[in-house]
Amino acid sequence: MERQKLYLGIALWAAAILFFPAGLQAAEYAVGVGDVLEINVQQPDQFVVNATVAPDGYISFPYIGNVKVLGLNLPQTQEEIQKRLADGYLKYPVVTVYLKEVKSKKYLVSGEVLKPGSYPLEDNITVLKAISIAGGFSKYGNASRVKLLRQKHNGKGYQTINVNVEKAENGDSAEDPVLLEGDMVVVQEGLF
Repeated sequence: MERQKLYLGIALWAAAILFFPAGLQAAEYAVGVGDVLEINVQQPDQFVVNATVAPDGYISFPYIGNVKVLGLNLPQTQEEIQKRLADGYLKYPVVTVYLKEVKSKKYLVSGEVLKPGSYPLEDNITVLKAISIAGGFSKYGNASRVKLLRQKHNGKGYQTINVNVEKAENGDSAEDPVLLEGDMVVVQEGLF
């Protein structure tokens, strides 16, 4: 019986890793404010809770109340919930935690677009997609004057990457880089 529970727990944890958004690893991703977690309790009772991480870093969960998850990775979050459920509430709980929505990681689109602002970083957002999400170019926006500002690895200053939108629209993926957390897409005004 204990061996079955162990195998089930390992299988569910492996499934959580397989269904994690591309490019991110469950053990590397730190849960942030605004993220939405899907928490599945498989046994002894089956139920699912979608929990949004509050500004104070806590989620609310049945039986155990508030659980601080800010900064934990998904396996650590799973372990904390499972441990607290086992502490007098459920016998041998099996819990899996999935990242349903990433809302704590953001990028910025500024300049001559219709809706400049900060947006949640989702999987595979490129410069062109970011401009599209921001409503596209404004009346004064110039497709030949688009820059991507990316924080340098040492954390001091930004690297400027010029983006050739025309080449990107024609399928040149080198001209349409995937955005990272904290990137800024700047569309400058230009004369036509």
